[in-house]
Amino acid sequence: MELKQLEYFQMTSRLRNITRAAKRLRVSQPNITVAIKKLENELGIQLFDRSQKQLSLTPEGAVFLNRIDLALRNIQDAVLEVNDYKKLQKGTIKIGIPSMIGAFLFPRIFSSFQQKYSHLDIYLYEKGSMTIREQIERDELDFGIVIISGASANLELLPMSKNQLMACVPLDHPLAQNKSISLSSLDSQNVIMLKDGSYLRNLLLKKMAAENVKTNVVLESNQIETIKGLVASGVGMAFLLDFVVKDAPNIKVLPFEDPIFVDVGLAWKKDRYISKAAQSFIEFCQNTLH
Repeated sequence: MELKQLEYFQMTSRLRNITRAAKRLRVSQPNITVAIKKLENELGIQLFDRSQKQLSLTPEGAVFLNRIDLALRNIQDAVLEVNDYKKLQKGTIKIGIPSMIGAFLFPRIFSSFQQKYSHLDIYLYEKGSMTIREQIERDELDFGIVIISGASANLELLPMSKNQLMACVPLDHPLAQNKSISLSSLDSQNVIMLKDGSYLRNLLLKKMAAENVKTNVVLESNQIETIKGLVASGVGMAFLLDFVVKDAPNIKVLPFEDPIFVDVGLAWKKDRYISKAAQSFIEFCQNTLH
């Protein structure tokens, strides 16, 4: 049994598709097919049910995956710890950041951190908060600077700020004369939504569904400046955090009558070895807050 076989099996189990797994791992599809077949022959069991278009784990395969996830995570942590003991002068940090936070909050953090730790390489991945939190739990990212409200108990959280969700409307919109906005007033309105995987999108849709409010989604985008420009041009209304729309031109910013607050902060996985590079980022964020 080889380590590569286990890695191929794990990725195929996650994606339920050999072609996508091969693309993610940057290997050929036959390599994965042969490796999994050899693994099944060695174990004497069938790991996947291949009777449907989408692969699914057999009961034996699901049990095996649980053990393999733990084993591969322990191997990754062992490599990180050994590298730290070698006192390498280089390190890498993989951070997930939603576009809203990435554009308006992270640059200040990154600039100061890079000046202090110029020998570390930082890789940024832009996704929605919910997607990033899931990727951290799957060990695909080291950190996320995300909305931590309602986060899984599997994550360690360092709160950074509390922010309010605001409704943004064009200056000539009928609702622009209001001092605040109700969820019911959104009914039948043209709106611009953040894309799937966004915590704010999910939160707002749940609240609207609870009050049977139905809007007309004219566009979905994670490009914050584009969204603000579309609002100012009268395409529709949007919902963004307060620090993003502060002093935004040609937009009226309205709080909800029942205010919606979320916490923004740093998230990383519990019970996992923290490399020296990653620990330096946690400590930097803690000191910056103080």
